[in-house]
Amino acid sequence: MKKILLASLVLAAFGCSAVQAQDAPATNTPANGGWTGSGELGFASTTGNTRSQNLDAKLGLNQENAQWKNSFFLDALRSKSQVTVEDADGNPVKKYNTTANRYDGGASVGYKLDPRSYIVGAGRYEHDDFGANRWQAIVSIGYGYIALKTQRTELSFEIGPGFKEYQPADTTIVVDGQSQPYTQDRQQEMVARGLVNYKFRLTANTSFDDTCLVEAGSKDKYFQNDAGLVVSMTKKLSLKVGYEVRHHSTVLPGVKKTDTLATTNIVYNI
Repeated sequence: MKKILLASLVLAAFGCSAVQAQDAPATNTPANGGWTGSGELGFASTTGNTRSQNLDAKLGLNQENAQWKNSFFLDALRSKSQVTVEDADGNPVKKYNTTANRYDGGASVGYKLDPRSYIVGAGRYEHDDFGANRWQAIVSIGYGYIALKTQRTELSFEIGPGFKEYQPADTTIVVDGQSQPYTQDRQQEMVARGLVNYKFRLTANTSFDDTCLVEAGSKDKYFQNDAGLVVSMTKKLSLKVGYEVRHHSTVLPGVKKTDTLATTNIVYNI
């Protein structure tokens, strides 16, 4: 499932947009078929008494025209820090330890019933070496509604049922008085998916956006909120300050339910 999830949705999104571009009159088709996008990159490195490397990157593509409301995204986060450990002879040795390694991607294909309402199919896959789940994948279908859309403000909602499969993080068990690593069984469940997108242009070169995602099942309830403030420096380049919250209702003992990420990234508008 996880191997074909993103590929099928991406192909569907681009396939639908290609059909629309061929069939619709040229006068009703926005430039580039209504596609817009941006890429973000943030990097930090320290040397001297402490050494660390931190990288986060994001890519997002969106399409909206008279018939389609599609989106595609890829995110990655990786951090390493230097620690001092002892070798077999008891001598101190410095090495890098990975402290964060997460990537996720997803796509949604929305077919408009009228200028405000649309049917949407969505999929998302996430891998996290240090999260509550080692990986999780979800596909869903639902109904979307654009509640507000002006030159300054946009507000839309999506809701519908979905199917989720996930691998809980590895744990340890005690065998004959010794702790041993243990890989838990995969879990599956039906979930209710909800998404809220909000965008507001504060000034000519400053905007705020917030996306709230909920995937609620009987075994685990997942919540993610991404907020960002974007300041345009040129037509193509912007500076973005973001804050992300991820929350699982069910985790292993000793694992925190909530993860947060604060970023300051350079954004390139495609």
